Amino acid sequence: MKRWLIGAALALASCWAAAQYPDRPLRIVVPLPPGGSPDTIARTLASHLQETWKQPVVVENRTGGSQNIGSDAVAKSSPDGYTWLLAPDNVFVTNPYIAKATTFDPLTDLLPVTEVARIQFLLVVPSSLPVNSVQELVAYAKAHPGELNFGSSGNGSPQHLSAALLQLLAGIQMNHVPYKGAAPAVTDLLPGRIQVWIGAANSLLPHIREGKLKLLGSTAPQRFANLGDTPAIGETLSGYSVDPWLGLFMPSKVPADVVKKVNAEVARILGSAEIKAKLAPQGIEVLTNSPEDFARLIREDYAKWGKVIKEANIRGE
Repeated sequence: MKRWLIGAALALASCWAAAQYPDRPLRIVVPLPPGGSPDTIARTLASHLQETWKQPVVVENRTGGSQNIGSDAVAKSSPDGYTWLLAPDNVFVTNPYIAKATTFDPLTDLLPVTEVARIQFLLVVPSSLPVNSVQELVAYAKAHPGELNFGSSGNGSPQHLSAALLQLLAGIQMNHVPYKGAAPAVTDLLPGRIQVWIGAANSLLPHIREGKLKLLGSTAPQRFANLGDTPAIGETLSGYSVDPWLGLFMPSKVPADVVKKVNAEVARILGSAEIKAKLAPQGIEVLTNSPEDFARLIREDYAKWGKVIKEANIRGE
């Protein structure tokens, strides 16, 4: 009887806390620099949350360690629901395999709240490279083994894994050139110092429209409506699918009622037709799901990319 009373008291306290939440400022940590897709979504959320909850919402860009520094800070923060992490998938599905000497486990120390977006990834080459399709790129790589260089934002980054999967399925060999971010890589891509790049659409579409880069395909399982008749890479290479996501997380012991409240409010905000229309031209597809469905997606991607990392012999920096 005593245990039942204690349990009931704890449940009531949790419900009360959720009803009062939030009653002070919140913080959204983005483990990447300002200006990218995660930062854009975080600031969009912060602006609308402030209007609804009448509390300040601060976006903090905490970079370094392949996004592990900012993620670690959130994992070790107080589990009161006032510190959030908005992070890309590689923190959870690739870093655990290749990161060196981490002091936290993203799969157990961070709690999935909801997916917030899928990021369009595109395969592009400089206008000077004499290929115009995925099929022609594969043929060119086979005819010129070891001559093509592909860029990435670092070992184990989404760009690296996307190209590694392309090589495995196509049976080709290219040289990996890691950069400290997408911007310097694209700078080298434009004049052809590197010849292949698979990355986020928002930084590539302006160069594609100007004719400086050729768009060969998209990485998701299906074609993107905003890209016209651009094929998915999987139409040429069966089984190819890269669908990078961004998600919202909290420390693992945040009360379930608080998680539920945050999930519902974020889903309401991001479900707005206005926000979806604003972000779509940047290659950002807004979507949300339940914590349970999001956790299932993470487990599936963790298994998938672990296999690719092993087969491609990818190691951390």
